[in-house]
Amino acid sequence: MVLDTNKVKIYVPLLNEGTDVIRPTEGYLVRPGIYVLLPTPDYDPACEEWAFLPGSMVSCGNEIREGKQVTVAQRLA
Repeated sequence: MVLDTNKVKIYVPLLNEGTDVIRPTEGYLVRPGIYVLLPTPDYDPACEEWAFLPGSMVSCGNEIREGKQVTVAQRLA
């Protein structure tokens, strides 16, 4: 598997927050629409429960959030 050397901003849904929350992070493009998630510098699984863990390969799609188009992790690839 060859990874693109460019990082892309990806938003990961958080679980058990009581509301719809997404966390910005980065990922490497593997193939169109598929990324490997990277942890944020302060990632702490004891403080936040990500829907997809860092290192996961995820399928992403574009969504409109607060009037902006963002790339959101939607499911495991």
